[in-house]
Amino acid sequence: MRDERLLEMRVFKAVVEAGGFTAAANLLGVSQPFVSQMMSSLERRLGVQLLHRSTRMQRLTSEGERFLLSCNSILDSLEEAEAQVRASEPSGNLRISAPHAFGMDQLVPALPGFMAKYPKICMHFSLSDSNVNLIEDNFDVAIRMGRLQDSSLRSRKLCDLQRVVVASPDYLARHGQPVTPHGLSRHTCLTWEAPREHLNQWPFMVNGQAETLTVQGNFRSTDGTTLFQLCMAGMGIMRLAEHLAVPAIRRGDLVPLLSDYQAKDDTAIHVVYLPERQVVPRIRAFIDYFVEVFREPPWHL
Repeated sequence: MRDERLLEMRVFKAVVEAGGFTAAANLLGVSQPFVSQMMSSLERRLGVQLLHRSTRMQRLTSEGERFLLSCNSILDSLEEAEAQVRASEPSGNLRISAPHAFGMDQLVPALPGFMAKYPKICMHFSLSDSNVNLIEDNFDVAIRMGRLQDSSLRSRKLCDLQRVVVASPDYLARHGQPVTPHGLSRHTCLTWEAPREHLNQWPFMVNGQAETLTVQGNFRSTDGTTLFQLCMAGMGIMRLAEHLAVPAIRRGDLVPLLSDYQAKDDTAIHVVYLPERQVVPRIRAFIDYFVEVFREPPWHL
């Protein structure tokens, strides 16, 4: 008797990723009744419902979510086994999410080298300052800045993350320079909107003691690039990631402030991924490549 379990898994995965039976049929190049038959056979054999269906939408049941993880793992392992036999180079679709400013400033300039090295990988690159859900939002890997939340995700560190308090020469010419951290209360600071409001708490070392100040300003944003551009335009003081701050300071576009009170950030930039995806060649290639790129952070050179 023919074993159709792998075929059922592929059909189920396509239905989830495409968003429906008809779209999955088009993606797989089969008929819609065939997809419906495969899904019915799969759910009947497993004895559970994998999808909640309605006339307007469908969503995974809790059993469906768990089964999708297993399907991804099994299908990726199959792909890896075949790739090893063929000794083929990494290939296929690779979906990446990264913070907007870091992505544009650091990842995008390094992408041509990666794509030249792995021409069979088709990249889907998304920039967002929100933390995506790798499963729900269908990403293979994501770049995360700051402290990692406890989760089942695997991670590899790219580099340390340090932030620096800066302002433009124009802003300082008009408003003066804070002498101590508490002097920031008399200045306009560029601040983050939720869910990044914790970044409005700026750490300092005052008389050898750690002290955190919550800064205020008349402009808030969820987008780091926007805050950086306004800082460059002289609209306020910002606590800015080093990858943007250091080059701007060297160019004379920004001035470091409160250096004597600088606190060491115990944070880093990581690449995160699902544990069952670490053996997939295209994902491993991306991670290894960018770990090497940031072994010596470019802004430190």
